[in-house]
Amino acid sequence: MRLCATCPLLGLLFLTVFDSSECLQTTVRPDKGSTVMVFTELPLDQCALCTVSEVNDTPTSCHSSLFLLPEEEVKLLFNCSQPIEQAYTVTITRTIECTKDTCNPTTEKGQPSILKEFSRTFTWELKAPEKTVVSLDILGEGLIETSQPCSNGFQYSVTTSKTNTKGRTQYCRGGSVTRFDLPNGAVVSLHVKPKAQVDSLLFQASAGPLKGRTMLLSVDSGTTVVVSRDPDEPECEVCCVDGSTPNCSPTEKTLTNVEKLSLEFSCLKPQDVYSVKIRKKIECTQKTCTPPAGEVDPDLFQDFKRSLTWDISVPERTVLTLDFPGGLKERSEAENCQNGHQYSVSTTKSDGKIRTNSYCKGGTVSHLDLLGATTVTVEVPKGGELDSFTVKAAPRGGRMMPVMPDPNTIITISRVPSDIDCSVCEKKEPTPICKPTQLILRDPRNTTVEFTCPQPQDVFSVEINRVIGPATIGTFCKGGTVTTILARYKGRVSLQVPGDRKLDPFDFKLNVGPETSVAAIVNVNLPHGVSDTDFITANYPRDFPDSQQMQWDFMVPGMHNYTMHFHDHTAPECLNNEVEVEYQKEDKKMTRLTLTDSQPQHEQGNFNMVLKNCKTNRTLQGLTLNFRVSVMRSGHPVLCVVDLTKHQGVSVQVEKVGSDPYCEMRINSKVEEKINVAAGTKADLSFLDCPTEDMRLTASKVIDCQNGMSCSATVLIVPQLDSCFPMPLHSFTWHLTVPQDGTVDLVSPTGSLRQSLPGQECNQSVSLHVAEGDGFSVGDFCFEGIVQKVQVHGNVSVTATAEDFSKTRGPFLNASFSEEIPETIIYRVSPQMLSPTLLATPNWPQGMKPFSTVSWIVILPSQYQAHVQFVNVSQPKCSDGHTAIKVKMLGDNEEIMTRMEDKLAEDKLAEDKLAENMLTVTRSFYLTMSNCMPEKGHFGALTKIDLQKKNNLLAILLGVMGAILLLLIVLASVCLIAKKKKKDKMNKESSIFISKGNIFRPSDRHFTKTRSDNESHVYASIDETIVYSHLLGDSSYADSMQNHFNGMQVDSYNTFTGPTDAKLPVIKEPDREPEMDQFKPFLNPSESFIPSRPRTPIDRQDSFGFQDRRMVDNELYTFKSTGDINTIRLSGVDMEPQPPIITEDSL
Repeated sequence: MRLCATCPLLGLLFLTVFDSSECLQTTVRPDKGSTVMVFTELPLDQCALCTVSEVNDTPTSCHSSLFLLPEEEVKLLFNCSQPIEQAYTVTITRTIECTKDTCNPTTEKGQPSILKEFSRTFTWELKAPEKTVVSLDILGEGLIETSQPCSNGFQYSVTTSKTNTKGRTQYCRGGSVTRFDLPNGAVVSLHVKPKAQVDSLLFQASAGPLKGRTMLLSVDSGTTVVVSRDPDEPECEVCCVDGSTPNCSPTEKTLTNVEKLSLEFSCLKPQDVYSVKIRKKIECTQKTCTPPAGEVDPDLFQDFKRSLTWDISVPERTVLTLDFPGGLKERSEAENCQNGHQYSVSTTKSDGKIRTNSYCKGGTVSHLDLLGATTVTVEVPKGGELDSFTVKAAPRGGRMMPVMPDPNTIITISRVPSDIDCSVCEKKEPTPICKPTQLILRDPRNTTVEFTCPQPQDVFSVEINRVIGPATIGTFCKGGTVTTILARYKGRVSLQVPGDRKLDPFDFKLNVGPETSVAAIVNVNLPHGVSDTDFITANYPRDFPDSQQMQWDFMVPGMHNYTMHFHDHTAPECLNNEVEVEYQKEDKKMTRLTLTDSQPQHEQGNFNMVLKNCKTNRTLQGLTLNFRVSVMRSGHPVLCVVDLTKHQGVSVQVEKVGSDPYCEMRINSKVEEKINVAAGTKADLSFLDCPTEDMRLTASKVIDCQNGMSCSATVLIVPQLDSCFPMPLHSFTWHLTVPQDGTVDLVSPTGSLRQSLPGQECNQSVSLHVAEGDGFSVGDFCFEGIVQKVQVHGNVSVTATAEDFSKTRGPFLNASFSEEIPETIIYRVSPQMLSPTLLATPNWPQGMKPFSTVSWIVILPSQYQAHVQFVNVSQPKCSDGHTAIKVKMLGDNEEIMTRMEDKLAEDKLAEDKLAENMLTVTRSFYLTMSNCMPEKGHFGALTKIDLQKKNNLLAILLGVMGAILLLLIVLASVCLIAKKKKKDKMNKESSIFISKGNIFRPSDRHFTKTRSDNESHVYASIDETIVYSHLLGDSSYADSMQNHFNGMQVDSYNTFTGPTDAKLPVIKEPDREPEMDQFKPFLNPSESFIPSRPRTPIDRQDSFGFQDRRMVDNELYTFKSTGDINTIRLSGVDMEPQPPIITEDSL
């Protein structure tokens, strides 16, 4: 370290800045775990802190503050125009980290040698687990709590939280405090003056489980104790232990009527965290109070900050006296009491106003006389002692005096500004009339006035006015039917405004003229509807001035009738002329009547009424008149009695939708702009001059399901309402309420619904609007569409609107209740093949509800696939969550499309890209959309689905290949059959042996002329003997027939005689060995002429052994009938085997 006065080497750098300066150059190395900050509050041009290079001792950078890292050595230069020990401040911060039972480091030292030339603040921050207390044992001299600076320059401070400086406690050395028990987050600091020597070891740290404070207390039934935690203080629970399970609260606990209750706090010093409010009641009669003093147990929460309140109730006209032995000092609102004891006394006056006075403890005020209910509140600081006060009650004195005013005299008793609570009362039977501010006496008879305070002359003033002049027109209130008052000659207008009330209106128009001969003209606008308005003559109830007139001009609403009623009047004795009442209408003759004549009834139009008085006998009763103008509608109301007791849950509403000012609706004789007949009630309705198009009738029904699983299905049908309604039913709404986990299923009774969407609006006579319980739209529907079912999670309202409910009362929907669904809304749809299908999110084109999810179950027809396109998607900016669009086939777990967004697209590119993409789905699928919490914009989507016939290329290829294979099989079969036939034919071509003539084979084709070319198939005749020659046994028969036929060959049978032109060829064949012991028939045809073959079955009509009975017995054997075949057996050859014929050659 080097200290210089003028800094000869380095001072050149600051020569232009500092005229004369002090500098200090030193090397600093903070200990491990220490963070050092050096700073000055002076500007940089007056005071600088520079780091110095190790190479050439020149400053590298200069600052007003600098942080030094642990275990890093740095050379510093302090240069300041002020004394450096006063200009700089050093803060050394360390952390003590503890577990549940140990701390690191256990012994704390403050690096006493670091920068001791300056003021230093050593700070230790404590970190420990929850419910762990850190104990710091002070090594060396103990500490004492103080609020003043320490004389030796060593100032300790302790706070329970780094962010809470209100709970800071300061200590100096030289006391008995040797240990701090602190929670997690507490901060301990030590501030020392420059050049002070700090001990190397300051305190020792340890940790242990946190054990709070326990109190045992009793509170009587007339006392309420509220223990409240300051929200800025650390967390600390308060628990009432009354049994095995404690009742705990982190913020507040209220106690009343408890005996020896154990109250436990989870923090070490609950008095620093909690405050206590104690409230007691004192009840007084006009003589005594119970209890007679305001006091509490002095040991009850003595070390807490307390607020004690006594509510003192007293009967009327009772004086309450409070005595404070220690005395009070009145204070202003901005003033604070030095000792912390603050008193507040609030009294409720007879006019309902509350007066509050504040005091401090220790003054000259010891006696308070109060009137009315009083509340005394005392704020007591921690550890403060409370002085009790006594409470007394006594009847309140007053003053009573008789008053007998003269005729035409008004006595006004008014209150002057005063804090005394006092009222003036006029004695009347059965109840006196009391006024706290003003009482006016106009009745010219004896009366008695009573004041509720003993000295009313200090509170009230009296004004006596004698009425001099022709008349008092009247006293009027704001908001009536009188619009203008014209008074003749001189007049006076007085306006009375209550205290603390704004003058409204603050002015009124005053005009002069026109000239008139009547005392006053009053212009009146009578109200619409039924009304009764009362009017009185001038000076009423006193006499109307002699020979004077008063006129009322009445404006009667259109379509209204008026009737005049003279309720109370007195007729004077006229000395000349008569008392008359004149009625005049526009462009009509005037009507004159007397007071006893029948007055106008049920007339229409504006009119004026003039009352004329005569010259009267003043010794008798004069003229007075109190009359009423009754107005009612001129039309006849339509009456309707509505009885909803026979319709469970049904309510009816009627509201005006037109602007007709004369339309008047009433329910139970009360005029209403909107009528609501509650469910299960009866009501009498009337409609007067109300066009049906200006009124709208709606009805609703509540269907409540408490248990969704046990509720039966409901058909939504409009009940038959009372037929007396003059207007048709506009709409009917069903409110379906289910439990929180319930679902409402809506199905059309006709099979399906159609949602009204842009370009596909419903134009049917009936439409259905479905909304959630909070009014959020699910959609507008009509019948015969693609929607098979709608499921809504939660309450649902369905509103049906029809052109004529008398023709269409439903059923509109079938509603049932099912288990909870994960989505908000589920639509089940079956797209049509003829036109595209549009699916819109709920509340389209507005956005979906935040954090809602909607799904469509799309059922596709067989052999069809769907092209899905998102034609319109609006994307919000999400503040929480994200939006999602998902597509998944039914029965599959894997999604074929997922799109999630959580922010607005910068342009329309992202939305257009989604709209351009088309997704092809081959079978039924789910379409799910979810919304986020939008910050800006909204989420909505319009989806188009087109159905296309499946074009299965694999099936086509397999079909073609199958056809080719079948063709090959057919060709192969044909070839095989042809080849077999050819082979069979060759096997049948056997040689024929003829004993005489040439030998030939059938394949030699000697007969070149085919059967189709010659007439060999034509027979001239057929001899039966020839046909059945095989049945003949005589062989000579054939020889006798050889010359029977001669000539051309005509396919007749001739006996073969053999060839005559050549010899038979000699055929040499090997000799067969003779077969022995086997009988063979001679010339077996089956082996002699053709090879053996399987037996071919023949029909019976094709056999020689049968004859058809239909044939005629002639040469041609023609058929004699065309019936069914009917054969007869001619031979049994086929039935039984023939015995062999044995000849000599066979032997």
